[in-house]
Amino acid sequence: MNILETLNWRYSTKEFDPNKKISEKDFEVVKALLRLSPSSTNIQPWHFVIADTQEGKARIAKSAHGFYQFNEPKIMDASYSVVFCARTSADEEYMHRLLDKEDKDGRFADPKFKEMMYGGRKIFADMHHYDYKDFQHWIEKQVYLNMGNFLLGVAAMGIDALPMEGVDLKVLDEEFGLREKGFTALAVVSIGYRKDSDFNAILPKSRLPEEEIFTVLS
Repeated sequence: MNILETLNWRYSTKEFDPNKKISEKDFEVVKALLRLSPSSTNIQPWHFVIADTQEGKARIAKSAHGFYQFNEPKIMDASYSVVFCARTSADEEYMHRLLDKEDKDGRFADPKFKEMMYGGRKIFADMHHYDYKDFQHWIEKQVYLNMGNFLLGVAAMGIDALPMEGVDLKVLDEEFGLREKGFTALAVVSIGYRKDSDFNAILPKSRLPEEEIFTVLS
């Protein structure tokens, strides 16, 4: 597919075919999409809980109860369900662990660049901690950047997806001990293959017109 075909092909899948599974080979690419996403200052403030067994998906589906029960089959019938989680802090230990990994991977041609990277990343983190006082929001924006990259990436692979905020995030935090590990759940994304009966697959896309959303400067 070219990118325009991919954009027109993808949609929020409402019915997954439980008999169609993502191959192990494609799952390796799915994981790469999550790992290789961009983030501000390469801070990578995420963690992912991934389930493909019925038992694992049932644990995630505990969050689709009460008002959110309409999302339970979208978790259970998918090939994989992914819980997107955000860090709740980025302390000095984490900052230096990031820096050491970048150094090990050959990101710094000169030692001074390592110090510059540390200083730049800390400036932005401190800015959001103390000046803007929106550190958690800034962190969560990086995870949503990952999610957008993920949705487009799996679509390019011919894999269907559904992002869901309609889940009980506290249940997910408790089920997987996320807060104790320094994370909190943000959303669930189910991936797999659409059912032929999915009504949303045949509906036309609806987007605001170009003249309303673009200001093109000449």
